[in-house]
Amino acid sequence: MMVNQAPTIIGESTALAAALDHISRLAGIDRPVLIVGERGTGKELAAERLHYLSPRWNQAFTKINCSAVTETLLESELFGHEAGAFTGATKRHIGRFELTDGGTLFLDELATMSPRLQEKLLRVIEYGEFERVGGQKTLRVDVRLVGATNADLPAMADAGLFRWDLLDRLSFDVVALPPLRKRDDDLMELAHHFGMRMCRELGWEYFPGFTKAAVRQLQSYCWPGNIRELKNVVERSLFRAVEAERPIAEIVINPFHQRASSPLDPDAPDAARNVYEQHRLVADAASSYEFAPSSQTRTLWPIDLKQQLHDEELSWLERALDAAHQRQSDASDLLGLNYNQMRALVRKHGLTTRRSRGKR
Repeated sequence: MMVNQAPTIIGESTALAAALDHISRLAGIDRPVLIVGERGTGKELAAERLHYLSPRWNQAFTKINCSAVTETLLESELFGHEAGAFTGATKRHIGRFELTDGGTLFLDELATMSPRLQEKLLRVIEYGEFERVGGQKTLRVDVRLVGATNADLPAMADAGLFRWDLLDRLSFDVVALPPLRKRDDDLMELAHHFGMRMCRELGWEYFPGFTKAAVRQLQSYCWPGNIRELKNVVERSLFRAVEAERPIAEIVINPFHQRASSPLDPDAPDAARNVYEQHRLVADAASSYEFAPSSQTRTLWPIDLKQQLHDEELSWLERALDAAHQRQSDASDLLGLNYNQMRALVRKHGLTTRRSRGKR
């Protein structure tokens, strides 16, 4: 018989290690827990790990996405309903709380729950009691709740959109999952993991890896969709690869921007021509720029070397951002920097740029 066990979470970065240690310590404390983090950071996987490390590991682990169903259906899914409770309810339905008795119930996208359901949920947490929709019999259950959200619940509570008393009961402790941009040490390990899995699906004999240029592109991107986006990008890039035996050279981040046959092709889409023009402009500027003082230019000594270097750095930074239409991720490619280095320079020089995921 297969024994249920905590899922493996890939990565060894300091930020991830701290979150996993937090989960391990919370596993033995039978209290509600909130898991917060940006979309795609692995909140469901973290909740599953919390359950299988807990004393409830051999009991049910059930989950429901609160944003994926309507309020009426969500109430029925959580608490069940009696036959005839509403139109179409031809027989009794057992809800997730009853099905999970003794185990762990994971409520994803918790912030989308209506105030009425928040009140009913609060009663279950406080007393372990509820009634099925259309029922009069009070049922008792022993369920550990784990909630997850990417919303700012305290701010929502201040605005009257989420009950403070429910938030207090749910947040015995809060686990914050780090975004992928704060897990630089884990990025390529995850990329190779997804690459090897995709190779098996494609029937390739082995995973050929990535070229150095492809690695730089992966490392310079900011990953707003986090691990889920990285998985999609790696799988898409392998699928589009022409030769299975050669390292992956092209990382396809945006599938809506199709590659043109030639950057100078007059029939190429505007997006492809714009990217080429950006690189050409910076290359032209680089070729015409004098790094050292010209022999025909008289240098007035002494000079402030630190200020000179500061001004040169700022000049190149502004040129790259202008060529990339103020998109930091594109400008970082032009300068041979990763995205975090680019952000640091922008902050250092006090520049203001716009971020747009729609154009890459």
